[in-house]
Amino acid sequence: MDALDLVIRHARVATAADTFDSDIGIKDGVIVMLGKNLPKATKEIDAAGRVVTPGGIDGHCHLDQPMPPPAKMADNFDTGTRSAACGGTTTVIPFASQVKGQSIRAAVDDYHQRANGQAHIDYSFHLIVSDPTPDVLQNELPALIREGYSSFKIYMTYDDLKLDDGQILDVLSVARTHGATAMIHAENSDCIEWLTRRLEAAGQTAPRFHAHSRPMLVEREATHRAIALSQLVDVPILIVHVSGREAVEQIRWGRAHGLKILAETCPQYLFLTAADLGLDDSYLGAKCVCSPPPRDKANQEVIWDGLNDGLFTVFSSDHAPFNYDSPEGKKPEGKEVDFKYIPNGIPGLETRMPLLYSEGVLGGRITLSKFVELTSTNAAKTYGLHPRKGTIAIGSDADLVIWDERAVTIQNTNLHHAVDYTPYEGIELKAWPGMTLLRGEVVWDGTHFYGQKGRGQFLRGGTPTITAKRV
Repeated sequence: MDALDLVIRHARVATAADTFDSDIGIKDGVIVMLGKNLPKATKEIDAAGRVVTPGGIDGHCHLDQPMPPPAKMADNFDTGTRSAACGGTTTVIPFASQVKGQSIRAAVDDYHQRANGQAHIDYSFHLIVSDPTPDVLQNELPALIREGYSSFKIYMTYDDLKLDDGQILDVLSVARTHGATAMIHAENSDCIEWLTRRLEAAGQTAPRFHAHSRPMLVEREATHRAIALSQLVDVPILIVHVSGREAVEQIRWGRAHGLKILAETCPQYLFLTAADLGLDDSYLGAKCVCSPPPRDKANQEVIWDGLNDGLFTVFSSDHAPFNYDSPEGKKPEGKEVDFKYIPNGIPGLETRMPLLYSEGVLGGRITLSKFVELTSTNAAKTYGLHPRKGTIAIGSDADLVIWDERAVTIQNTNLHHAVDYTPYEGIELKAWPGMTLLRGEVVWDGTHFYGQKGRGQFLRGGTPTITAKRV
């Protein structure tokens, strides 16, 4: 073999299986050697005993996604992937969203145009199915799955996206036949609409009432129904952004009965509460309007327990970047509006991994291997990218994070997204990525960003290789 391009020496390597001390040898962007005292390379990095994990995979984020006017996302593939890299994420999977009345193929083509030449890190696409016509079900969706668009999201709420139960069954049937991963946003739309009308009639329209319009039972009922639909079709599903106890109980019930129910949660359900939407009628709570909304402190503990014991398969950001002080963001047309008109979502691509590493691993709530599993390996397996992504192994891409365990205070001025706030402002962490490598090239050194637009490659998804475990 020719000389190695890079050796990372004295690494404390962490995978989803174990941790071990090793050098990491890299050639042509791929890990080709693991062991101590590897031969010299053209370049060398001394990890000095620091933890090295696989690059993060954010399996649920939104970038430059077309929105009904006046809303527009603040992050495109340039700013979003830059921010991701600085937070230790080396692969993102945003959504090509079908517009009702149009084809999914048109959404994919448009999304490629938005991503081409812009991404600093690797990326894949999920699909959003909002109009499952016979042609979509029989022709478009199967063809796209064969081409590597092997995961799609189904909504049970939002008027422009939601499907009824019969449509959901049709789409799940396609997933079963063609080996795709089906993700479900589980909230009962009719309950939300009914509660919203009552709140409006009472004049309760400040941002904090967003949480009142979406209590846990709304998520519980929809989660129960999604599980039942999955059982009827006999296909695995992934319940996304699970917020609290009542949905967790439904998923535990499904797992206990041998059903193939995977689950995802996000930082907002560990670090925010309903109080962050406001304790009065201040509009500042709009910054934390997302769906499902954050719950209370007790539910944060439920989510931590689920991360630790294996209930949750993946930990994603659900990054939905809307500027707060913008007519295209949280203040539509420059106005403070009723809660139902506030664009849903919060930023979190860059802070996802540092939050979980600091408070989870260093806080003693989860093991280092569990952290790797939740932030990288399981996403790679769920979306058909493993073992190229999601692990530190010979033959895998050299996507790596070297962690600096040091005091860091989250401040939006230090982040690299294009959003004018972070909901995690002021949180004190114990670690941050000291270096991020994409296919053997340093893109972040803890201080400076060295990414290049267009270096990110599009990844075709494959058949999922993960199963739901009883917990």
